[in-house]
Amino acid sequence: MKLQCLLFAICLSMAAYASPLEDGWEILFNGKDFSNFEQLNGDASYLIEDGVMVGISKMNTPNSFMATKKTYSDFILEFDVLVENGLNSGVQFRSLSKADYNDYRVHGYQCEIETSSRKWAGGVYDEARNGWLYPLTRNEKGRQAFVPGEWNHYRIEAIGPYIRTWVNGVQCANLVDDTTSEGFIAFQVHGIRNEKNSGKKVMWKDIKIKTTDLHNSRMPSDSDVPEISYINNLTNSEARKGWRMLWDGVSTKGWRGAKLDKFPDSGWVMQDGILKVLSSGGAESRNGGDIVTVDTYSNFELSVDFKMTEGANSGIKYFVDPELNKGEGSAIGLEFQILDDKKHPDANQGKNGNRTVGSLYDLIRAENLQNSRGKNFKGIGKWNNARIVVKGGHVEHWLNQVKIVEFDRHSQLFKALVEKSKYEKWENFGRLAAGHILLQDHGDEVEFRNIKIREF
Repeated sequence: MKLQCLLFAICLSMAAYASPLEDGWEILFNGKDFSNFEQLNGDASYLIEDGVMVGISKMNTPNSFMATKKTYSDFILEFDVLVENGLNSGVQFRSLSKADYNDYRVHGYQCEIETSSRKWAGGVYDEARNGWLYPLTRNEKGRQAFVPGEWNHYRIEAIGPYIRTWVNGVQCANLVDDTTSEGFIAFQVHGIRNEKNSGKKVMWKDIKIKTTDLHNSRMPSDSDVPEISYINNLTNSEARKGWRMLWDGVSTKGWRGAKLDKFPDSGWVMQDGILKVLSSGGAESRNGGDIVTVDTYSNFELSVDFKMTEGANSGIKYFVDPELNKGEGSAIGLEFQILDDKKHPDANQGKNGNRTVGSLYDLIRAENLQNSRGKNFKGIGKWNNARIVVKGGHVEHWLNQVKIVEFDRHSQLFKALVEKSKYEKWENFGRLAAGHILLQDHGDEVEFRNIKIREF
């Protein structure tokens, strides 16, 4: 009888690695071999210990990936992970490896696994492509979900453009992005630079996937976890929360020249949902000129995607009063600086870097206010997101979801900054009750899209 029970238990265990589970779940890794996987890019070691996938870090090798041979589009993925302190890892999904993209370098979405003090485990990173899409800078509950030194349970839902993640039952990411709709799933051993991390392990177990009846299997989304969307249109959730497109993507409706009663006849181009200011050799407001919203705004949250060409200078201004400057140059208002910090000379002017990208131009230098890893700028020729939040006197600048500037425009400190800046001659600068929003023509080619706003 004991022998029969033992044989029955062994059969059940073996069947679990080969058969679908209940409710449409399937085991993704059989715990015995890597027959359904292939290793890509780096040559870190992957082993199997007691049914657990084990990745071992190695010096002088790039990121390594144990990738499924099969690709997946919409799915729900669950797994448990244990990572030794000091290592960074992640699980790729909807990812690709192609000859025409950096010589087969793995690229695509990654759910972050990390042990650093920044605590972005569960966030979504776009490996070798667009960088951080959903850091946990706006989700404090999510930042506390991962427990270092213990097994952590992950859940990833990728259904259409909606990508959501949970760690130990706590929602971390609430992302909307449609860059890639299908690709492989891969388990990463991150490249290391410090010898003391060589030989450390990251381990995965109980890896299962579901590809059917997904909408009925979704976890409820936590209303406290902000939705971040990179789609050039409003999501249903954004519309319910009061967002609206500030530019409709096709027409001049709602916009005019800062010093005109209509939209400029030249200097600006609209195509494929992108609003582009054309180059005129760096001359400020000499081509089409700045454009401003027809309406004025006081308390609001503004989100704008922008892409710079090399050496470019531009800006997003708010609390603009077009009547303040009728002469040459740009209209006057608070400015979220858009600048190529490496190639444009303005980065070295002003005071202490207060004219660099994301700065409150000529007043407050942009710097990472949430961790020590820089401003999270994605680079020239890539889409970056500017977020400006105004509630009464309180103002924040965010660059790619990282807070970089914070101030009170009604404070004595702000007034003192203005008095020592190029704006000292403009009475009540930055303190208007309401003002226009402006996109700047500084003579360099810059593109804008996904321009949206909600008012408080």
